[in-house]
Amino acid sequence: MHKLQKLAVSAAVSLAFIGSPAMALDVKVEAFATGLESPVDLKEAPDGSGRIFIMEQTGAIVVVNADGTMRAKPFLDLHDKIVKQYTRFDERGTLGFAFHPDYKTNGKFYVYSSREIVREAEGLTHEIFGNHTAYLSEFMVSDNPNVANAGSERVLMKIEQPQFNHNGGALEFGPDGKLYLALGDGGFADDWGWGHNKDIGNAQDLSNLLGKVLRLDVDSKSEGLEYGIPADNPFVGKEGARGEIFAYGFRNPWRMTFDTGGTNQLFVADVQQNSYEEVDIVTSGGNYGWRVMEGTHCFDYHKPNDHKASCENSNMVAPIIEYNHCVKFKGKNCDGINVIGGAVYRGANSAWQGKYFFGDWSMTFGGGSGRLYVATNNGGKWSHERANVTNNKFKTNVLAVLQDLKGNVYALTSGSMGPFGTRDTVYKITP
Repeated sequence: MHKLQKLAVSAAVSLAFIGSPAMALDVKVEAFATGLESPVDLKEAPDGSGRIFIMEQTGAIVVVNADGTMRAKPFLDLHDKIVKQYTRFDERGTLGFAFHPDYKTNGKFYVYSSREIVREAEGLTHEIFGNHTAYLSEFMVSDNPNVANAGSERVLMKIEQPQFNHNGGALEFGPDGKLYLALGDGGFADDWGWGHNKDIGNAQDLSNLLGKVLRLDVDSKSEGLEYGIPADNPFVGKEGARGEIFAYGFRNPWRMTFDTGGTNQLFVADVQQNSYEEVDIVTSGGNYGWRVMEGTHCFDYHKPNDHKASCENSNMVAPIIEYNHCVKFKGKNCDGINVIGGAVYRGANSAWQGKYFFGDWSMTFGGGSGRLYVATNNGGKWSHERANVTNNKFKTNVLAVLQDLKGNVYALTSGSMGPFGTRDTVYKITP
């Protein structure tokens, strides 16, 4: 498709979902776990125990028993290994985890965390300007099923991060048994500056892992690596491209989940810049636009708040959901400032089957005015509406919307802008 035709199609599609939803779906929220510290990930253990594990950004994974009680001792504590965090606001820390599909028999799970710079492997420039090193690690459970073996860590990958922000960090095993990792573009803004490809940005650079969704085989090892690169990954064998890459063109993919029903589509909420937010359905080899596009609009990193009439965006995949960002639209006809993924409901309520629940961190920076949304697929065309909380003032920041193995969805929230305090709550979203 010619680039101008493609742009016209994208613009027409965007009109279907720009703006605040006209309708609202009434929901309730039930406090599921309280006294947490910036909860950013949630998984039910695939071992039949019914236990739900919650990751705190500040270093711990805690256990909620099947009866709803939270265990006093963390499953895993990495407080002493992660970087020292800024309490007022920080995007680093323990950001994602995933249980191996065969966890019941092999006891393996995987963690993404922000650590100090690996200085012995880097030059002076990185020592001065680099920010941290991201670790993808494998751990084992101990003989006690509620406590991990902290000494079992095997580092699979180290990824240098030039800035403190745009880390991504979501980890999910797909229905194919492979581990998917979402990575941001390296931070700062505009995908430009030190640590970025100044010509095209990290997200469009296939020789760089930043701004990508990776697909890894943790049950094998490719030559010189602690993990395997699946032979059917889309860029395997292509000159100048990293074989780990599954899809590219992301700014800051914040929470990623597979639909546990239907055709097991992969949903990624990708935080954009100052004007629009987007949710994508991600497929092998797809280019999701950043920094050429912000949502369905051409992006110019020299003038980030102005969007060009045309750009070379052929073969780029448009988001399924786009909405106006409240920085540009100043609270009028906007739905927030940071899109938060996101899970497809597959629980007991038949009316919600196949709906994608997601959120936005807040309507303003530091405002504690997070919102919940629900998107519906109408014959291939997605629309979204506000999930109106009827039993709670819900004056909080939304950090994630995730699911258990039964298909129920949960809102992970924080009363703070930064990773501190023990007053945060995970809510179960109910009809």
